[in-house]
Amino acid sequence: MIEHEILIIGGGLVGAAAAVALKRQGRDVALLEIRPAETDLSRLENGWDARIFAISPANQALLQSWDAWPSENRIQPVATMDVRGDNGGRIEFEAADIPVPRLTAIAENRWLLAALWQQIRALDIPVITQKAVELETDIQMATVRLENGGTVQAKLIIGADGAHSWVRTQAGIKVRENPYGHHGVVANFITEKDHHGTAFQWFKNGEVLAYLPLPDHKISVVWSTAEPEKLPKLSPEDLAAAVTAQGEGVLGKLSPLSPAFSFNLILRCPETTFASRILLIGDAAHTIHPLAGQGVNLGFGDVLELQKLSQGVADIGAYQFLKRFAQNRLEPVRTMQYGCDGLFRLFADNTLPALPWLRNTGLDLVNAAPFVKNRLIKHAMGL
Repeated sequence: MIEHEILIIGGGLVGAAAAVALKRQGRDVALLEIRPAETDLSRLENGWDARIFAISPANQALLQSWDAWPSENRIQPVATMDVRGDNGGRIEFEAADIPVPRLTAIAENRWLLAALWQQIRALDIPVITQKAVELETDIQMATVRLENGGTVQAKLIIGADGAHSWVRTQAGIKVRENPYGHHGVVANFITEKDHHGTAFQWFKNGEVLAYLPLPDHKISVVWSTAEPEKLPKLSPEDLAAAVTAQGEGVLGKLSPLSPAFSFNLILRCPETTFASRILLIGDAAHTIHPLAGQGVNLGFGDVLELQKLSQGVADIGAYQFLKRFAQNRLEPVRTMQYGCDGLFRLFADNTLPALPWLRNTGLDLVNAAPFVKNRLIKHAMGL
């Protein structure tokens, strides 16, 4: 039997960040991940990861403080956000208006993972690559049984194992799921025109399209669509043409760079994010519509709160500690979840004749009110 103070299940971005944060506090933490991330950066140089994230300045600072931020030649700073409605409404956010060097930074999943896993290796955090098959808890300890018959005991199990969390299921935590009836279709493209560090977003015909800039005339596209089966079946050239047209040709002709893939969009709200000796973080604790690019930022927010609250705590798996963490995270998570949900449904609803005028006028009014506009973007940036 192996014993640790904390066992984190799931070594994606949020789980890996939690492992680094807690280990840096001097805690005895282990990480269970059956597919450890690649840390040889030379193997990541070719091609571009279609799974990308917009990292807020606050979370960039967190990763940089751990020396876990990728090389800047793989990072694209965003200087401008250009959001367009379906009836002429428009709002633009400028980094220079706040003023800050960048509104956000676009980074690839695999490079972020590599940087965090380099720190996991440097900190000698034990990594368990066996699959977990059973989880039991009592008032003092949690026990995980592994596929090879071994067991791991810990004062706290942290479930960072994604939207379909095994830990959450084992804990018997129920989840309220509200499907959007949309899938997110993701692919990368080469642009004819320079994007100048601008992120574009269109709300059009009930769908949401985002152009997220990458270095050197490249973009990553996220298209929230009610017809996901249609787009991935297109040839790469036809998909590029469809994305060009939906994006009004703002960056000229697009050329395919990576294959497209799709994923279901569901708003998930577990009935709780903790149980006896168990804590959920990241997508295991909350999922969100990707229109604001805040999913991973909410997960890193969980890590920041965990890092702050756990300072000097003797028993990190105690009920009162877990309850306090859950209470502290509830408001910021629900605010972001319901804010994005409301925005999506506002532009998806075309049942009222006056609604398109109202929502597009709202965009224009906010755009004409610098104080309100800058407050909105500062909140999203965590400032």
